[in-house]
Amino acid sequence: LPQRLASLAAAAQEETWQSRQQLQAQRQEMARLQEELSRARQDGERWASALQRAQREALEREATRGAEQARQQELIRDMKERLLELLREKDALWQKTEGIDTPTPSPVPRDPGLCARCHKDFRLLSRRYNCSRLCQGKVCHTCSVDMGKHGRCCLICYQQRHPQAT
Repeated sequence: LPQRLASLAAAAQEETWQSRQQLQAQRQEMARLQEELSRARQDGERWASALQRAQREALEREATRGAEQARQQELIRDMKERLLELLREKDALWQKTEGIDTPTPSPVPRDPGLCARCHKDFRLLSRRYNCSRLCQGKVCHTCSVDMGKHGRCCLICYQQRHPQAT
């Protein structure tokens, strides 16, 4: 019986030692898991903070974009109003000028060496053109308009023929 008690005591001691070893391993594992949990919580807090910052920045950008869009819409509205004002002003000026007579071509100067409009001397570099319309005068390049295949004509004859060009 004493041997049996001794073997039971030895077995109990061995079991106690193994239980202590397991308990120590479990404590180490628990400490490691607590450390990982702490790091995970810190990461979660950092991510939550970054998410809040990103949401705040997005809201600020959206507010800025909304304000800019409102300014652009106001500018467009102002430009449309100004355009209407200018069109009304143009119509009023057109109605005022509708009764004004167009200038008539001046008579051809007696000196064939002068421009019929600006009276500039024709020289080697100053070419003369015959007005191909009403006045048949001789005009310089500055006082004439190219009519394509019809030649050139003086500005006054051109304005009489094409009143919308003025």
